[in-house]
Order: sequence, then C-alpha cells, then structure tokens
Amino acid sequence: MTEKGCTVFIKSATLYDAIYSWKNYADETEKIHALIQKHKGSSGNALLDVGCGTGAHIEHLKKFYAAEGLDLDDQLLEVARLRHPGTTFHYGDMADFNLNRTYDVIVSLFSAIGYVKTVARLNQTLHTLARHLAPGGVILIEPWFTPDVFKVGTPHATIINEPDLKIARMNVSQIEGNVSILDFHYLVATAQGVEYFTEHHELGMFTREEFAFAFQQANLKMIYDEQGVDGRGLYVGVKT
Repeated sequence: MTEKGCTVFIKSATLYDAIYSWKNYADETEKIHALIQKHKGSSGNALLDVGCGTGAHIEHLKKFYAAEGLDLDDQLLEVARLRHPGTTFHYGDMADFNLNRTYDVIVSLFSAIGYVKTVARLNQTLHTLARHLAPGGVILIEPWFTPDVFKVGTPHATIINEPDLKIARMNVSQIEGNVSILDFHYLVATAQGVEYFTEHHELGMFTREEFAFAFQQANLKMIYDEQGVDGRGLYVGVKT
C-alpha cells in the first residue's frame, strides 16, 4: 500500500515475492486466524486485506475467509490478480476508500499502515476501516517501527541468489521528523542482463499512544499484542 497519489513499487513489484521469500505467510496466517477467532463477535467470514500487496497473505487467508484485497499500487495489484484470478482486488487508498459494504474482518499487515505517513491520515484510516466493519467485527493492524526503535544510519542489504535471478537491494535508514526514509538501491540480474534502479519509500512512525487515540476516535475497542505475527506487535480493534 502506498500514500495517496503515489506508487512506490515502480519496478520492484514483480520482484516483491522473491525479496520477501523469507516470510512464512502460512505460519503468520495461522496466528492471525487464531486472534480473529478469539476476538471476533460477528457471525460472518467476509475479510478485507487492506494494503494487500501481491496477495501473499490472501493465499492462506482465503482458506478460512471470503477474502478480498485492496491496494493503491497498480503494479502490486497486477501481480495479485494474476496469482489469484478468482479473488476480488480493489484499487483504493486505505485512508478514504468506499466499497459500500462491510466486512467481518479487516487486516492490514506487514506494516502497510506506515505508508499513510501522518497522524492525521492514521486517524482518517481508522475511521474508514471502522466504517467498513460489521458490528462485532475485528480489525488487525501490524504496525511499522515506532520512533524510539527505528535506527538512523543503519545499512541494510537483501541478497537473492536464485539460478535465474540475482537481486541485491541496499539502503541506509534515514529519518525526517517522524517519517522513516528508505531509499532502496537495486541491482537485478536476469538472462536479459543487469539493471540498476532506485525506489524511494516513506513510512510514518507512530507511537502506541497515537494508535490508541486513533482507535478510540473510531469507536473501536483496542487490544495490543506485544509480539504480533512477526515481532512488530499487532493492534486489534473490535467494533462493539
């Protein structure tokens, strides 16, 4: 998911699944499913994955739910639709989309919420999600790093070494205010040759208090899970 009016996965969308091949989406989905069943009070099983990316979580979520996806990145949605031809994917901004229906479960995973960038848009996003949530429904949001955890000046590298695909992605973490700046540098080698390109990502870093206020203003009961599905914590909101 990207900030309104901006697509950031300009060239890396088709590489996304290879870059994040280390993620165990099946295991994460089992944890997500358990939390949903623990907190959900509605009787339906309609689910919306907001900031769904290439649909990697949906691949496993649709075993339990009537799952749909939503994202603002056309390139990622194109990959998702090819992967899941029978699944509905919506183009929309998580802060102000309108699908004219409600869901029993809304998830926003792998820190997609960070792309809303500002506290004002975080509050707007929670209102939008709550409006699409059925009574007794549940929202799960996996946050991006908080300002006190994110480290400036840290070099990062991801290396993919497959027989027909080599990827080196590097960046050095930066901060502007409470926004983390990730300028990724890519080297990609295929049978067609070697390509170099860059991508600029900006993700807002929100405190637990800012999340709590956003949930409260959206009239959602908030529960915080310290570990979450991938060590980044998890916010659970229930529409009572």
